[in-house]
Amino acid sequence: MTTTASILSAYPPLNVRVHTPWLSLLGATDELLQRLVPTVRKGVATGPPWPFDDPMSLYEEGPERVWGWLRGVWAGRGRVSAGFWRLYFVVVIDGEPVGMQDLIGTDFAAFGTVSTFSWLSPGVRGGGFGKEMRQAVLHLAFDGLGAREANSDAFVDNHASNRVSEAVGYVPNGVTWDTRRGEPAEIKRWRLTREQWIKQRRDDIELVAVADCLPVLGIDPPPRN
Repeated sequence: MTTTASILSAYPPLNVRVHTPWLSLLGATDELLQRLVPTVRKGVATGPPWPFDDPMSLYEEGPERVWGWLRGVWAGRGRVSAGFWRLYFVVVIDGEPVGMQDLIGTDFAAFGTVSTFSWLSPGVRGGGFGKEMRQAVLHLAFDGLGAREANSDAFVDNHASNRVSEAVGYVPNGVTWDTRRGEPAEIKRWRLTREQWIKQRRDDIELVAVADCLPVLGIDPPPRN
């Protein structure tokens, strides 16, 4: 299990943690974000096929890349309502921050649906961590928050992301279009229901401090299976 020492925040979402045997997802405090700055500065998306849709600060050049990325996380952490919230997590492996994993709820109280966004440092890609961090955040969504359905999407040539979705049990859910760096590109959609997730639910993932976070997001405690 990967852990890191930190002082508990007065803001419960920053205390949420998800631990697996390979990695941890830790609430994205400013301290952890600062430790990710060298990775962001060096570059997360370094060449085609470009993985992110527009607008995306990680495509910026120079110091604007870091500034924009930090402003985006700060703004997102503060935008919490019944209609929308986004939980930001830093991915930590062997004590080192190596990426981010976000969980997004839109009209969650009404529909119980979530979506995800993530990125990893180029130096740790290809080791199975993308699948592990997705399974970790899905465990938080379904077991911790009581989600009914998770959605994901990726450009059709983002083979790594699409392989992760398929590997963890999502099924294809149509296609759509978006732009990346100003050019249109096709996106593949994926869908995972609670029933599908339960069939392959893991018993080696630990959730920490989730109950205190629920009132912040306007979520009632989920029923236990």
